[in-house]
Amino acid sequence: MATPKTVAFHTLGCKLNFSETSAIGRMFEDKGYGVHKFEEGADIFVINTCSVTDFADRKCRQIVRKALRKSPDAFVVVVGCYAQLKPDEIAEIPGVDLVLGAAQKFRILDFVDDLSKASGKGMVLAGEVKEANSFTEAFSFGDRTRSFLKVQDGCDYKCSFCTIPLARGKSRSDTVESVIDNAKKIADLGVKEIVLTGVNLGDFGNGTEVIEGTKPRKEALFADLIRELDKVESIERFRISSIEPNLLTNEIIDFVAQSRAFVPHFHIPLQSGNNKQLKMMRRRYKRELYSERVAYIKSVMPHCCIGVDVIVGFPGETEEDFLETYRFINEMDISYLHVFTYSERPNTLAAEMPDTVPMGERRRRNEMLRILSGKKKYYFYNQFINTTRPVLFEKHKNKNYITGFTDNYIKIILPFRENLINTIQPVQLHSVNSEGEMIAAEISMVQ
Repeated sequence: MATPKTVAFHTLGCKLNFSETSAIGRMFEDKGYGVHKFEEGADIFVINTCSVTDFADRKCRQIVRKALRKSPDAFVVVVGCYAQLKPDEIAEIPGVDLVLGAAQKFRILDFVDDLSKASGKGMVLAGEVKEANSFTEAFSFGDRTRSFLKVQDGCDYKCSFCTIPLARGKSRSDTVESVIDNAKKIADLGVKEIVLTGVNLGDFGNGTEVIEGTKPRKEALFADLIRELDKVESIERFRISSIEPNLLTNEIIDFVAQSRAFVPHFHIPLQSGNNKQLKMMRRRYKRELYSERVAYIKSVMPHCCIGVDVIVGFPGETEEDFLETYRFINEMDISYLHVFTYSERPNTLAAEMPDTVPMGERRRRNEMLRILSGKKKYYFYNQFINTTRPVLFEKHKNKNYITGFTDNYIKIILPFRENLINTIQPVQLHSVNSEGEMIAAEISMVQ
């Protein structure tokens, strides 16, 4: 069989997955493959998977079927967290040719350059995750005006609901020097904003030294990294994707408040506003610490956007527990929520816990928090009406408009202008539309 010359990708899950898919794509390009859009079909499809929820597992199956409808004879490779956790299950999906685990995904070309070596459907090459405990750098680059830069991988935490440590292994990090080098490479590609990504981003520096000749200070290592990145003047914006509340120090908050390029936006996982649930989840903080972090951020950056992850329907969560979480979130000055309906994951402590919450009740609680999120977002946006904020412009799904995010993560919309794409311009914020976007106008047109 001749070596195929085209490849297409589909990514499920987090920003970290997007950065790694992009890195794998560049490996194919360097070998002479043509990279197609997924909708165009290809000789090889690479599906990078997530396994945070059952929905992600089902989505993988749907994407495999979609790929084979585009190119019935294509060679289908599945990589990522789902591939690491359930390789045999994936191998049984009709049409899957190769399953690569965490240790193998960055050696994908070794397995697909000569497809005759991978004869037979559902060949599994997903070994123990401990084989993957070295850091592999990655960043995304494509149509978007920002890049996801991987600086950390794996996790040493043992939250009772989470399979990510099983899928990605122990916490490890890139070096500061390598991160700076990659940031400069991204800048050379014309990207204006870098989003720092990792499984447990605040744990950056685990096992590395930031400054030669000095002892690493684990609690300050991420702070050291962002101080160095702020000096990369060819990047106009840096954004922190998600950081645990117990690792988000005042030192980090204070630096972002006065930095040149780090934007006023934090995404901080909460998971529950009830201390009983937090203990059962094996989280490393109480709700009091979380509210202290939010209050301190707002004291030094009143304009800062704060996003929150929360899980509903965790085993043992009573209606009273849920309402305590609801009230706790409602009373805090946060900007939006990412709400997850708890789903049982094999090989986790939570999956064996008693007092499961009926699925219908989980969905009801999810909907209540989604409604609250909409209200929080609307209130946050409305605080900035008739003010001016800088926006990084990109294409909108509707070709008649242009969109983008302000520094503090307000999504804006205004009539399309090609010359604004991938530029940062001040705009005046006018009103919020029915889609939850801020209608804005260029300052040059207002004056």
